[in-house]
Amino acid sequence: MLTAADLEVNVLDFRQRSFQFERLASVGGAEFAVFSRTETESESKFRPRLVHLKLAVPLSWILLDEAADALRISKDGPGLPMAPVESVVEVGAERPEFREQGVEWRRVDGPGGALVYAPAEFAATVLTPAGFAALGIA
Repeated sequence: MLTAADLEVNVLDFRQRSFQFERLASVGGAEFAVFSRTETESESKFRPRLVHLKLAVPLSWILLDEAADALRISKDGPGLPMAPVESVVEVGAERPEFREQGVEWRRVDGPGGALVYAPAEFAATVLTPAGFAALGIA
């Protein structure tokens, strides 16, 4: 299992974007790594706003892909999943439920206007006010 030091020096590829490690947190008895990314909502808007993305991933699902110097999500063990090849879509145009790297995901509006991603199977505990507080998402 990776340590916080491993997570700090590598980025996690998710939805064709790079996420930086923020912290480790325990929610409902499971250990999660919280990643974040800030991007511009849309360059086509007159006044685009910054969008803060948060990603909660069970720590045991994260693997280091040394060849790519990146972290990957693999729910089913040590085999590294194929890197997804899809078009990047603006976050606002994404569906709130989708499949990525062999996992069903949900995205919800979180506190402070952040958009929070978590595996669907953990949504009942993670994507709640108590879950946000445990993850340090304010």
